[in-house]
Amino acid sequence: MSRRQLIAGNWKMNLNRAGAVALAEVIVRGAGGVSHVDLAICPPSVYLEAVGKVVQGTPVALGAQNAFYRQSGAFTGEISPTMLVDLGCRYVILGHSERRHILRETSEEVNRKVHAALQVGLIPIVCVGELLAEREAGETAEVIRRQFDGSLSGLTAEQMVRVVIAYEPVWAIGTGKVATTEQAQEVHALLRQLLQEKYDGQVAESVRILYGGSVNPENAGPLLAQPDIDGVLVGGASLKGDQFLAIAAQGRRT
Repeated sequence: MSRRQLIAGNWKMNLNRAGAVALAEVIVRGAGGVSHVDLAICPPSVYLEAVGKVVQGTPVALGAQNAFYRQSGAFTGEISPTMLVDLGCRYVILGHSERRHILRETSEEVNRKVHAALQVGLIPIVCVGELLAEREAGETAEVIRRQFDGSLSGLTAEQMVRVVIAYEPVWAIGTGKVATTEQAQEVHALLRQLLQEKYDGQVAESVRILYGGSVNPENAGPLLAQPDIDGVLVGGASLKGDQFLAIAAQGRRT
């Protein structure tokens, strides 16, 4: 199966309203030149509406960086999947390593969020990845399997094919270090094997698995050429429209 690659930008806690709108406008203008891949941008939640107006009706999809696991209620400060859909979101990043390791979010919490997102038609981008100490201890496969099992528990095959997985080695996020193409491909192949074990070959071949971790225009090409890498989740480089589009231009043409 030929999976269409997804290039997603995670803007994290950056920019102001004017900067977010301007960046979205640059990406929308350049989207026509990278029509061989899917594009998504994930601004901070307070700028979702403003950015959503810019991308509405364009090939650029809107995504959020997090969501709560209930659709409404007395949960001060939280944002529900229903609200994200109301703002025009198509994607939502869940279980990013910064939330797992800085904000102590567990795989069980991520799992509840995945189910809540799917309930209202959002596409979850579910992040998994190991710490440097875990990789050096030879525990990468064990960590990935544990996060995969915990974060994606209870999903039917029909639900699973609507999920995107992102492998983000924690030691490569914002550090300038990038997993080698061999290291990245190895974990992507492992994730596809886990999908095969839990579901079947059709699901394993359908689910898109992205790589994330200091991706830039210089290293994106070899990563995107790997057989099991179906796109990238871009951090810092997504804050510069020309760099984000340059990464997208290197996506696989199906």
